[in-house]
Amino acid sequence: MSRVAEAFAKAAAENRAALVGYLPAGFPSKQGGIDALSAMVRAGVDVVEVGLPYSDPVLDGPTIQQAADRALQGGTRIADVLATVEAVAATGAATVVMTYWNPVLRYGAERFAADLAAAGGAGLITPDLTPDSGADWLAASDARDLDRIFLVAPSSSPERIALTVAACRGFVYATAVMGVTGARSQTSVAAPPLVARIREATDLPIGVGLGVSNGVQAAEVAGYADGVIVGSAFVRKLLDAPDLAAGVAGCADLAADLASGVRSRS
Repeated sequence: MSRVAEAFAKAAAENRAALVGYLPAGFPSKQGGIDALSAMVRAGVDVVEVGLPYSDPVLDGPTIQQAADRALQGGTRIADVLATVEAVAATGAATVVMTYWNPVLRYGAERFAADLAAAGGAGLITPDLTPDSGADWLAASDARDLDRIFLVAPSSSPERIALTVAACRGFVYATAVMGVTGARSQTSVAAPPLVARIREATDLPIGVGLGVSNGVQAAEVAGYADGVIVGSAFVRKLLDAPDLAAGVAGCADLAADLASGVRSRS
């Protein structure tokens, strides 16, 4: 069982959803990002998504785009992403990388898989890669026993859902809304029926992402999903903070609120 699967199984045994937290590597700085992610883990995040900053993040909203731009301007490279993975994985949290496919393609799928595994990473979330176009990644991840986390959207057909979940390992990423990432005042009404459709096709845990920003929303999503995924709200804590220490503290406070939410299923 992978570390991601173990994290979801542990949460299920505690009759709660897993909390998945995201920040891009190198934001607000390399060490600052590690400090924030580590604080999030201590406050209750079960699975960490380390974002690989990319210059053309078509599915990311303005908050994450701003953070990724700052990371790139600071010189963040794949080596820094892997170093972040290694540092966060050392906390004991299941740690995956979320990345668009082009950087991995340029780096080399086999090389990326080998280096990710060596850093203690558990797998990869690939928002713009589908299983039927990802033969290189399927082979490379099999060779290194890495989780493959693909996305399913409300618009996905039953055939597309079946194809996607058959290739997933770790969990299935259900995107709760059509559109780009970003914290929202209300959770998506499309998410519960999408999760129900996915459950018909797989026994894998299902994480719901895009929009959650507080513990109340986390509790709502935890009522029907196995995992609650939060990204933009954590990024916003760092963007709005007057300094790094305040930003790290803000991320920890948000993680604690969300962790309380997933433990009080609505």
